[in-house]
Amino acid sequence: MRGFVGAHHEFHDAAFAQDWADRFVPSAARLALFDLILNQIRQLPVSDPHVLELGLGPGYLARYILQRHTTLQYEGVDFSTAFFEVAKRTLGELAARVTFSMADLMDQSWPSRLTHQPHAIISTWTLHDLGSQQAVADVYARGFETLPTGGVLANGDFIKPDGTAWDYEAGRFEIARHLELLRRAGFVNPVSLRHFEPELDTPTPAQNYACLVAVK
Repeated sequence: MRGFVGAHHEFHDAAFAQDWADRFVPSAARLALFDLILNQIRQLPVSDPHVLELGLGPGYLARYILQRHTTLQYEGVDFSTAFFEVAKRTLGELAARVTFSMADLMDQSWPSRLTHQPHAIISTWTLHDLGSQQAVADVYARGFETLPTGGVLANGDFIKPDGTAWDYEAGRFEIARHLELLRRAGFVNPVSLRHFEPELDTPTPAQNYACLVAVK
């Protein structure tokens, strides 16, 4: 073992949520991930899709997408009222185009809290914080059940890279395992589009994330 990669968060605390947002203003690599997700939305066969973000957080992904896609409807799910307040500040006038829905992804009934059926379910740096492979698998399964045929799930999240000598927190696991869980949920031919900021020897908790995409 060379070390441990993981993080502890207090996302219900307003000061912590704002500090987290200030420290993770999107870098060029993270904006490239946002662009991959936006491209998936643009490929949907509808001009005004309903897009659901799991883990709205500080609203950086929502702002990026809403600025570049003027006809979609956006719904952001989070379990933190503190992050809703941060996101509203991030979004400014764009917040008027967002539905803010409170839900805990550990609760299997979270789809019942949505206002519309989504055409796309997207997420960044969220599902690993659920703490286990089973919890991520459950979200994939509920996502498959919620999407219509042709709907897309795009998850940009931290992973455990192949070949690492480090231990990773349980929610960060190999790309191949993510793809297996997506197939088990019912998705056909899920793919990883890119591994961002790969680092095997001296990884930080902010490195090693992938864009995982699956279509129903």
